[in-house]
Amino acid sequence: MLVAEGWQDYELIDTGFGEKLERWGEYILRRPDPQVLWPNDSKEKRWSGADAVYHRSDKGGGYWEYIREIPDKWVIGYEGLRFQIQPMQFKHTGLFPEQIVNWKWIKAKIEEERTRRQSCGIDDTINVLNLFAYTGAATMTAVLAGARVCHVDASRGMVQRAKENVALSGLPYELTRYIVDDVFKFVRREIKRNRKYDGIIMDPPTYGRGPDGELWKIEYHLFDLVEQCVALLSLRPSFIIVNSYASALSPATVGNLLSLSVERKYGGRTSYHEIGIRSSSRSVVLPCGFCGRWEA
Repeated sequence: MLVAEGWQDYELIDTGFGEKLERWGEYILRRPDPQVLWPNDSKEKRWSGADAVYHRSDKGGGYWEYIREIPDKWVIGYEGLRFQIQPMQFKHTGLFPEQIVNWKWIKAKIEEERTRRQSCGIDDTINVLNLFAYTGAATMTAVLAGARVCHVDASRGMVQRAKENVALSGLPYELTRYIVDDVFKFVRREIKRNRKYDGIIMDPPTYGRGPDGELWKIEYHLFDLVEQCVALLSLRPSFIIVNSYASALSPATVGNLLSLSVERKYGGRTSYHEIGIRSSSRSVVLPCGFCGRWEA
């Protein structure tokens, strides 16, 4: 398991009884998590001191209960990047902190490829495609490493939040192209335009709808999308990473998809990993999905 470490502005304090207790900057939130099947730490007093609690509804969804007054939005940082945090619908905050394990890997792959190109005396511009790009953490990581990024998400609101995060972090705006579109439609158009990318990032939901109602189900559509993305790779690509929270899939499933599509054509190496984050109150790691990675 890859365990997320290195945060100062975020802390997973404890987990238990179907919930996780987290510190986001100076504010403490309690949110449900289906992976938490164990009791909490009875000695952790901050459970009763949360600023806001998300309650699930029997009819689906849920709502935030604010115990104390907190801002509508606030900002936390990680290694030069800054992110807006906001308690949102469906318990989200606009950031998945366990993803630092993938940000570090993406940054390393881009820097590695740029160094190789520089040593060969060739153009070191790395073009990266980020699909289901959400609020832009992976996009910002890639730009910070020196890449140009095409950021694609079906939600106009999330794309706007990504733009705001880029501005907050002081990153060059011109290095990112922002697209609000259904991922499948966009990929097919890019293939027709003969666009090429050196790296591809995707973080698909289990289920979703595009801006015009297009249906996405990960178990039906993921392999087709990965295969189509192979057609967008440059002659000497650097990486593809697929992150997932789909409980019905195994990490090995995503590894197999990459092996049968990308590795079959380009060689290289495929790996897959469960991702987790450790609580600070005791040595318990919360599972937070998984990823499959292909690298040249």
